[in-house]
Amino acid sequence: MQMFKRIGLFLLTNLLVVVTISIAWSLISSFFGLEGIRQSMGSLLVFCSLFGFGGALISLLLSKVMAKWTAGVKTIDPNTNDPTLRNLVGRVHELARRAGLPRPPEVGIYESPDVNAFATGPSKGNALVAVSTGLLRGMMKNYVT
Repeated sequence: MQMFKRIGLFLLTNLLVVVTISIAWSLISSFFGLEGIRQSMGSLLVFCSLFGFGGALISLLLSKVMAKWTAGVKTIDPNTNDPTLRNLVGRVHELARRAGLPRPPEVGIYESPDVNAFATGPSKGNALVAVSTGLLRGMMKNYVT
């Protein structure tokens, strides 16, 4: 059921983008008297649909790889000897288990003084949770005191 909800929201979002672009294009062509261009609305809708849906799908499929590359996320081996990192992986995996995820996400860390974390991935079974070093330091400081 959840998968159909995600697909439905994906389709609805992209359909609304296509409708918005077609309305804007229609208004612009009417305002500037470009009736010849207005006649090609069907091909514009096809063009917007292909690029909109295709771009969104490609973005979704590459989200995990792009997050690792752009933020410099280094994944953490669950069997690491570092107790702080092992604790982080254990917490994330426990939360994933409680949430009923089919597979625990990869856990990574990236260098940033900001207190931040994010999750990304194309599906619940193929996800990444990334934590900034600033958040990890803050968690450990609060955990110790």
